[in-house]
Amino acid sequence: MTGSTSGIGLACAQTLAAKGANLVIHGLVSDEEGKRLATQLAATFKVDCFFVAGNLADEDAVIKLIHEAQTLLGRLDILVNNAGIQFTARVENFPLDRWRQILEVNLTACFTAIKAALPFMQAEKFGRIINIASVHGLVASKEKSAYVAAKHGLVGLTKVVALENAEQGITCNAICPGWVDTAIVAKQIEAKAKMQGITEVQARRDLVAEKQPMSHMTSVQAIADLVAFLASDSAVTMTGSAIPMDGGWLAQ
Repeated sequence: MTGSTSGIGLACAQTLAAKGANLVIHGLVSDEEGKRLATQLAATFKVDCFFVAGNLADEDAVIKLIHEAQTLLGRLDILVNNAGIQFTARVENFPLDRWRQILEVNLTACFTAIKAALPFMQAEKFGRIINIASVHGLVASKEKSAYVAAKHGLVGLTKVVALENAEQGITCNAICPGWVDTAIVAKQIEAKAKMQGITEVQARRDLVAEKQPMSHMTSVQAIADLVAFLASDSAVTMTGSAIPMDGGWLAQ
């Protein structure tokens, strides 16, 4: 599970562990912090849990991550591609190095991880691939060209993987959240409140209302619960889906 030491990814790790899944977690933390978190998850949920570091912009590191997960766990049943990065600017001002970096982490790393994981899943005739995309995999916003391109690509990749493995016992789905209540968004709200001289409550309301009619954000736990469902036997015929959790964003 990439990007699983905080936010959405950590909630997914905790929820899957609570259901008895053994885990390999990954994230932008030190080895010491990652191993401490893995030990904590293992003790809390009575499962095996390991931390593996890796630069997702490096193809070899992504492949190593998947192969280490297979070795440590003995089999690879579930892959959650969650890690992602962001940068905003108009297209004419968008730095090419930032474009490449976002595509590498948000799309190419997912492709590489899926490519590396599929042979293990195909050998077992079972697999659940869950990509944390975005509402921006289905619609666009200004100044987010690379992010929107990557997330649209991830939704497309999800569909292709689903079709190619429809008779292999492997499903592949994408979750497309709108505003999610995370520490990163909390910082945006704090900055907006300071800049406009308003309360954080008002800044939060205004930020969400820019895009979605529902006034509250999606919780990380709600996304984690959907991940757990998609990994379950009940979702066996659910594949190739891009599922919005967007407070009505796409309904407008």
